[in-house]
Parts: sequence; structure tokens; C-alpha cells
Amino acid sequence: MKDACAREITYLRLSVTDLCDLRCRYCMPAEGVDKRPHGEICSVEELVEIARQAVSLGVRKVRLTGGEPLVRRGILEICRGVAALEGVEELCLTTNGTALARLAVPLREAGVTRLNVSLDTLRPDRFAHMTRVGRLEDVLAGLEAARGAGFAGTKVNVVLMKGFNEDEIADFVDLTRRYPLEVRFIELMPIGEGIREDFLPASAVLEAVPELEPADVSGVTRRYRVPGGAGRVGLIEPMSHRFCAACDRIRVTADGRLKPCLHSDREIPLRGLAGEALRQAILEGVAAKPPRHYMVETGRSDAARNMNQIGG
Repeated sequence: MKDACAREITYLRLSVTDLCDLRCRYCMPAEGVDKRPHGEICSVEELVEIARQAVSLGVRKVRLTGGEPLVRRGILEICRGVAALEGVEELCLTTNGTALARLAVPLREAGVTRLNVSLDTLRPDRFAHMTRVGRLEDVLAGLEAARGAGFAGTKVNVVLMKGFNEDEIADFVDLTRRYPLEVRFIELMPIGEGIREDFLPASAVLEAVPELEPADVSGVTRRYRVPGGAGRVGLIEPMSHRFCAACDRIRVTADGRLKPCLHSDREIPLRGLAGEALRQAILEGVAAKPPRHYMVETGRSDAARNMNQIGG
């Protein structure tokens, strides 16, 4: 399926919860979010049906997100249901990694093909400060468990923040010298709790590690490598180098609303629909994808929700 700008839409980001066991300062308020009534969140069956109809329309890659998807009751059942859909070529999951030590093997067995792990610092004190309640050692144990479970091509997502982790850029890049990981540096966006004063352009990575060599482009990621390194370094630059023209994704929130664009307030309700009615609602959402975002001009996102409520 194509949108009004002739972009082929093949990627669904499906949020399974808006809850999280961390309280990252740029993502969630210190008190966290209230647990919503059970009936306001899509059931396992509804999530799988949304994925089914999206796949029937041409989606080939599904990513499960949150909040933190591993706190969702029934997450393995959701994984199994989506992985079994004919036409799904890749089932990915983005996690903060705190529960991976326990769930890496079951996730692999449930059909998850690849993991993205969010990790903004390699220093325990900074990790505790940023997450308010987390422990770095839990995430590191999760990464090791993922490797042991057979996950390949794991990506580590690092949100760049001025005055917080700019002095750790070289440390993160060093991981790619030793391990077959892709460390992806992501520019902070003015959405939810994120503030513009913390913005650090992805070009800071190239300045900090000038030996990085261009490798290729994968989706919205410009990729580099350290000569002789085992992995890759990725730059995701929604602010510096707007990549909207290459966007191939749609998002569905945990309460069943399709967002044509992360930074638009437009939402199409999907709950209560099935079969052809659901397909038509998805097509309506695809048709509503805007040509681009306007954060550079306005200094803010129009998303109308925090990131944990959208699914990134």
C-alpha cells in the first residue's frame, strides 16, 4: 500500500502497553503513568488482528513497542500470534532490557527475530539518575542473555543528550569494535518530556570519532563503521536531516488508534473493527500520512501524547 506521497508502507510499529518499569526523564513524568482500565487497552486478540489486516495490505515488518512491551501481560502470546501471520518477514521488539535476562529465550522461541535495546549511558550512576528507578547491570545482563539466546543484529538505541552522554559517544562506538552490534545514536525530539535545550546533533558522533567510515543507509539510518570493527554505528537524525521522504511506517497505540505520523495529532480509531472495516480504517490512516513533520520550524511535536503512549 502507498500513501498520498507514493511512499510504500511496509512497517507497522504496534504498541502493546503505555506502561514502563523505568521513568526516563525525557520520556515519562517522575510519578510514572496511571494504569488504565483493562478495557481501554487492546487485547491480545485485537493486537494480532490489527497486525493481520496490516500484513494483508502489504506490511512486512512488525515491531512491538511500549511503554515497555515486556511488562505487558501476554507479551509472549502476542509475539507468537504476530510471528505466525503469513507475510510477516521480520518481528522485532524494542525494550529497555531490564527483563531480557529472564525473557530472551522465551522471546526467541515465540518468534521474535531481532531486538532493539534502549540504553543511553554506560555509567551506573547516570543510568540511575536518568531512569530514576533502574539498574544498569540489569540491562547489561539482558544484552548478554540476548546474545546467548541466539539473537543476531541486536541494535542499541542511544538518545543523544547535551550535557548528559556526549562524553560517552566514543565508549558506545567502542562496543561496535568488539561486538556485532549496531549502536544507533538518535537525536532527541521535542516531544513529551524531551526539551530542546538538551538537543545534540548526530554530527557530534562523527566529530567525536573521526575515524568512522560511511557504510550504507538502512531505512532512516545512516550507517558507519570503525575500520576492522565487528559492528556498525547508526545515525538517526529526525531534526538535522529530516528523513520523512523515506518513511515507510505507521504506528498503532496500545489503545488501538492508528497514528499516520509520530508527530501528527491525527489518529484513526481501530478498536471494535475487524475484517474489511479494519482494512479500510488502516488505509484511511495511510492516506492521512503528512508529507513531513514541522518540528524544525515550530520547535515542538504535534503528537499530543508522550512517547510512552505512542510507541516511538
